[in-house]
Amino acid sequence: MRIPSVPGFDQGAFEKYFKNAGWLMYGKILSMVVGFMIAQFLGPSAFGDLSFATAFTAIIAAIGTLGLDSFIIREILNDPEKQNEILGTAFWLRIVVGVLIIPVSVLSYLFFHNLADQPGDSLTLIISLCASASFFKAFNIIDSYFQSQVKSKHVVHVQNSCLVLSSAIKIWFVWLELPLIYFALALVIDGFLLSIGLVVMYRYQNLHIRQWTFSADRAKSLLKQSWPLILTTVMITLYMQIDTIMLKDIRGSAQVGIYSAAARISEAWYFIPVAIISSVFPAIIYARKNDSERYMKRLQNLYDLLIGISLPVALLISFSSNIIIDFLYGTEFEGAGPILSIHIWSGIFVFLGSASSQYLLAEGFTLISFYRTAIGAAINIVLNLFLIPWYGGIGASIATLIAYFAATFSILLFPGGRQQGLMMIKSLFLISMIGNFFRLRSDN
Repeated sequence: MRIPSVPGFDQGAFEKYFKNAGWLMYGKILSMVVGFMIAQFLGPSAFGDLSFATAFTAIIAAIGTLGLDSFIIREILNDPEKQNEILGTAFWLRIVVGVLIIPVSVLSYLFFHNLADQPGDSLTLIISLCASASFFKAFNIIDSYFQSQVKSKHVVHVQNSCLVLSSAIKIWFVWLELPLIYFALALVIDGFLLSIGLVVMYRYQNLHIRQWTFSADRAKSLLKQSWPLILTTVMITLYMQIDTIMLKDIRGSAQVGIYSAAARISEAWYFIPVAIISSVFPAIIYARKNDSERYMKRLQNLYDLLIGISLPVALLISFSSNIIIDFLYGTEFEGAGPILSIHIWSGIFVFLGSASSQYLLAEGFTLISFYRTAIGAAINIVLNLFLIPWYGGIGASIATLIAYFAATFSILLFPGGRQQGLMMIKSLFLISMIGNFFRLRSDN
């Protein structure tokens, strides 16, 4: 099927991005359907506990990425002869930190809730399982390798295959009407299956992780350069997950379940900018080296494309949110509709923020990434403190929307990112897309 052209965007590149997103879409749709089944089966309270546990461990697990996932792509592109050293060093760094994440997550939860003298708390075991699932993310280093070679489709095939198997396991758990802890265990199974799949796919390319080597000097170099990205990743995760944690503390598990039901729909399509940006990042790096004008044009076209995707979806879901919630979850999750109608608009700023983050990474402005995510996290926490007691999940969704907007456009505060901020504004208000349209009309 011929993919229609997009004004102002390179057609061959767009087709590649569209196909990558399309492959990911199959898996995401399946994951969404299974997620709806699990939420319906568990109900708001138990689903809220599971959502809280995954959010809590995600904040701590963010440290485990060490900011390396995107950073090593640049390292491999700049020094391809040292590929095995880069991959091996990054892998073993993440393995060590991944092991430490499990006890740190459990102890942090016990301290956070002042439950050190209550070892029987049911959420303690669930959190330990969610943290264990994070350990397997060390194998995402293989994903970074495929991205650096513009071969993300291999990883997508692995992800979809593993997802089919893990989805079957989760459906089986629902059919057996198993308790909440089994669905936390399913997250560990997900991580294990994907790690095995990535290793097999890497070997299928006539490569082997045994070829990887560890270098202490390389480790020091990676950590020295990536520490701002570590802080940035933690901050991003914090301001994306803090609403769930604060909502449980202030309003309880059931309110978390209702909010999470809406947020899952709103966030389910965030894979689209990830797929597009992962594919275009090597091309952007190449253009930066050889043609600065084309470099900026590609970035502007990328912002235009992301707005062209996110704006119509936000409008559609916002006006049909109650119908969607009632159809997918039923009356138990009544109240999630208004939350969804607000939360869905956050996606616009997530899309733009994801793209501009790649620019900051390419230019070496990693501290700007940290500062703007810190701004977003601080705003989200402060707003949640005021809005959640008054409005519950609706207040949390308002706080999230404002925080995402602030984090994305705080790039205007820094000279190194001001040009990109103005470019994003041109895309947000459709200025560049309209200009491209009339330019094409005049050329014809």
